[in-house]
Amino acid sequence: MKTENKQRTIAKEVTLKGVGLHTGENVTMTFTPAPENHGYAFKRVDLEGEPIIEADANYVVNTQRGTNLEKNGVKIQTSEHVLAALVGLDIDNVLIQLDAPEPPIMDGSSKFFVEALENAGIVEQEQVREIYVVKNVISYKDEATGSEITIIPSDEYQITTMVDFGTKVLGTQNATLDHISDFKTEISNARTFSFLHELEMLLEHGLIKGGDLNNAIVYVDKEISESTMKKLEKAFDKKKLSVKPNGILDNLTLHQPNEAARHKLLDVIGDLALAGTRIQGKVIANKPGHFVNTQFAKKLQKIVKQEKRNYVPEVDLHAKPLKDITAIMEMLPHRPPFLLVDKILELSDQHVIGMKNVTMNEPFFVGHFPGAPVMPGVLQLEAMAQTGGILVLSTVPDPENYLTYLLKIDNVRYKQQVVPGDTLIFKLDLISPIRRGLCQMQARAYANGKLVSEAEIMAQIVKVKGN
Repeated sequence: MKTENKQRTIAKEVTLKGVGLHTGENVTMTFTPAPENHGYAFKRVDLEGEPIIEADANYVVNTQRGTNLEKNGVKIQTSEHVLAALVGLDIDNVLIQLDAPEPPIMDGSSKFFVEALENAGIVEQEQVREIYVVKNVISYKDEATGSEITIIPSDEYQITTMVDFGTKVLGTQNATLDHISDFKTEISNARTFSFLHELEMLLEHGLIKGGDLNNAIVYVDKEISESTMKKLEKAFDKKKLSVKPNGILDNLTLHQPNEAARHKLLDVIGDLALAGTRIQGKVIANKPGHFVNTQFAKKLQKIVKQEKRNYVPEVDLHAKPLKDITAIMEMLPHRPPFLLVDKILELSDQHVIGMKNVTMNEPFFVGHFPGAPVMPGVLQLEAMAQTGGILVLSTVPDPENYLTYLLKIDNVRYKQQVVPGDTLIFKLDLISPIRRGLCQMQARAYANGKLVSEAEIMAQIVKVKGN
C-alpha cells in the first residue's frame, strides 16, 4: 500500500430522478458528502431505519444484468454505473441515498452521474488516500465462459477491455483507458446495450421495465419476425421500429464505433470499486462481465487485506531516529523497566513508527517462561500503545503535561512469538481523526519481516491537574 494525495468527497448534496432499468420504479437518488475513510455506501431512505449497504464485493448476491448487492435482506440493484462515475471523478467518500432499490438508469451510461457530481463540487479532505500498488500479476478466470481478468504492475490505474460476442452485428471490440482522468471524456457516456435475443427473454421475464430506446442500445443479432417487432413496439411504446444498416434497433446513433467495449470498461471500473481500495495497476479484461468482475474484486480485496496485515514498514534502523530514548522520555511518563519503545523512526499527523530491541535481560523474561523466554502479548500491546501515545501527544504543544490512557482494545491477534534478539517495529495509523484528545489507531508490530501482533487501540490524552 502507498499513500498519495488527499481523500476527496463532494461539497454539497445533489439529486437526480429517473426510473430503474429493471424495476421500472421511479427513484430519487441523492449523492451526499461523506467523512474520511467512509468509502462508497448506499442508503435506502424508503425503508425503516434507513439501512446502509456498503459498496463491498462481499455483498454481491446476483450479477444477472447488473451488479446487485444485498445486506441483511436489503437490496441495491445495478450499482455499477454510479460507482464508475465516483471512481472516474477520483472521489473517495460519498453516501448514495435512494428511495427505491435501483439507481436511475438515465441514458444507460455514467454521464449524468458525472455531471451531477461535478455540479456538486469536489473537495479535498484532510486524510491521505491509500492506494494498492500491484506488484505481482493477479488473475481470475471463469472457466465456464472463458472470461478472464488480469491485473499487472503499472504506474497508474489503467484498464483495457476486449470483447467478443461472436455475432456479425457486434464482433470483436477493444477499449482502453490509460488515465482515469480521461474517464469523463472517453468512457462516461458509453451506454449499456443488449442483444435482441436477450431482450426477448428479459421482456418475457418481466425485466427491463424501465427500459426504452433512449437508455439501452439494442443490437439485432437475428431476424425479427413481424410478431416480435409488434411486441417490441408495444414494450417500448413506439409506433414504428426499424433496424438500421449498422444492426441497431431504431435510429439510435452510436457515440463511438466501439461504444459496447467502452461500456464494458465502464462496468469493470464500477465493479472493481467493490474491492474497497484505490488501485495502481493495469487491468486487462477479456470478455468481462459482472460475474467475473465481482469475483475478481473479491479476490483482490482478500489479497489487499492480507498484504496490508503482512506489510512490513521499510525503515532504516541505522539512521538517526526522529526521537531517541531521551526525547521519548520527555514526552512519555513511563520509565524503565516499563518503557517499552526505544526509538521513534517516523511521525506524521496520520501515523507513527517506533522500534524496540528485545534483549535477554528484559525483566519480564525472569518469570515468563524462563526456560523458553517469550515476550508477553500484553506487553507487545503496551509497547504499541506507548508508540501511539507519541502520535497523540504530538498534537499538543506541551505533551509533558498530559497522560495517555487506554480506553479500548479490539480485534487483538497474535501471529508469531517474540523472543530475545528480535527487533520489534511498531506502526500505528489513525483510523479516524483525533477529536477532543480521543485517538483510535490501527496498531501492528513486526519482527523478522513478519507481522507478530495487531490490534485496534483507542486512547485518550488527559491534562494533568495543576499543569
